[in-house]
Amino acid sequence: MKKSVGLGFKLGAVFSVFLIVALVLCGIMTYVSQMAIYRNQCQRNMTRVASYLASLIEADGQDFLDYKEYYEGHYAEVDIPIDASEYLSYEARFNELFASRYPGKTLGKDITIFDCDEDVQHAWFIYTHLYWLLTFERARADFNLPYSYFLIPNEEDETNVYMIDGERSSRAGHIEFITEHTQYQPYDHYQGDEDEYMYLNDTYYNPRSEHQILWATWDSGEAQNGYKVWHNTWGDTYSYYVPVWIDHEKVGLVTTEVDIADVNSEIMSNTLRQLGVIAMVLIVCLVIAILFINKTYISKIVILEASVQEYALTKDPSVVESIENNMKGQDEIVSLSEKIVSMIHEIENYIKSLTAAHAELADEKVNSARMTELANKDALTGIRNRTAYEKEIQKLEWELSDGRTEFAIAVIDLNFLKTINDTYGHEQGNLAIKKLCYIVCHVFDHSPVFRIGGDEFVAILKNEDYMDREDLVDDFRARLDALADEDDIEPWEKISAAIGLAVYDKNRDAGVDDVFKRADQFMYENKKEMKAVREM
Repeated sequence: MKKSVGLGFKLGAVFSVFLIVALVLCGIMTYVSQMAIYRNQCQRNMTRVASYLASLIEADGQDFLDYKEYYEGHYAEVDIPIDASEYLSYEARFNELFASRYPGKTLGKDITIFDCDEDVQHAWFIYTHLYWLLTFERARADFNLPYSYFLIPNEEDETNVYMIDGERSSRAGHIEFITEHTQYQPYDHYQGDEDEYMYLNDTYYNPRSEHQILWATWDSGEAQNGYKVWHNTWGDTYSYYVPVWIDHEKVGLVTTEVDIADVNSEIMSNTLRQLGVIAMVLIVCLVIAILFINKTYISKIVILEASVQEYALTKDPSVVESIENNMKGQDEIVSLSEKIVSMIHEIENYIKSLTAAHAELADEKVNSARMTELANKDALTGIRNRTAYEKEIQKLEWELSDGRTEFAIAVIDLNFLKTINDTYGHEQGNLAIKKLCYIVCHVFDHSPVFRIGGDEFVAILKNEDYMDREDLVDDFRARLDALADEDDIEPWEKISAAIGLAVYDKNRDAGVDDVFKRADQFMYENKKEMKAVREM
């Protein structure tokens, strides 16, 4: 029974791991899906608000153009209360003042705002600005958006004027802000230091390289797909831009924003809710599956295990009857029981001799493999040694006799090994040899590589490496050149090596040794060239 409990526990552990993996994958997929859905929803909200505000401005037409023109020329002259929460009283004040100064006239029909006196213009501007400011604030509040703006881009200096600013700032507050954030001081427009009045014409430098969507919207005159991600003093937000056209003229951009933290929080909340439902369903299904497997299969395995264990303890062949009597049905467990019965009969006759023979054979194989490996392996680098190379040469000679003649030999020799040993020590010299071995093996990675001397390596190139031999030699030299240019490695790691490559030519080579000699000669010529260049 202990074994059956253990098997059930292990099965439960496997299913638990499966459950965890499934939940993690479901969580990731759900999060990605929720992110796409919620961000699209946020973008739709931003698009709706921005498009709605843009349509209001466009519908206002010439009146808004007058407001914009007056704003740009007189924003510093007008005192607008920072805490204003409505515009109707300011509109009534303007109407009363206009009627007293210009009785019987209608603004926009009989007279323009620019024909009025300064007091009338100021009153008109105050109520107009408050109307648009409150309109922007109420629109974003209806859709739970943190900010909405009307921007006037300046293509010449890549700045943007926040004409209708979604975040009210007092004159005193603005002075405090630019004192703490000196990078904004070049765009300051001093209007006083009062706490009770708004600071207007807030200007920021938004270079094209960092605000592609903003400037693409302005340049094209069309809203873009996607939104700008902001990471700045005011937090992390997504921004969406809609251009405003009046009488076929671009006048600015309506901008709406949403907090990234709010987006991520909502996405995570939705993901966790869905993941909880999935987890409950999976847990119920897995529990039912475990109970079914335990009843249908594990109980049979327990009976079979008990019978086998009894045989292991008593060596009594009569346990076969118990196995046959207790296993019923037609499944793999019954088939396994039959094979166990057959195996028990065979074990009775051969177990002792088979165990002894197996042990003896295993020991002999291990010893033989160890001796072969030691005989053919270079102790320092771990690659094949000169003994292995001579065996490979013999194989090549046999291949030549069979007409397989397409191969080449590359001989590589480490330069300045004695200098490294004398200057830095033999341990560093060994490191240099290993470094060269590493490069040779990686360049000629489809060919057998041998260390045939203290600082000499040989690679036998066939097939793919044979066809690419010139490129491989160039790659080898390029890697050494790259090492020479590295500043953060030790001197003995900046290895230098000469290489010679020779291709078998049946018209001039009597055997493999001739190819090796020519490769060796080319290597020494290369070494002389490298030495001559070094001495220049």
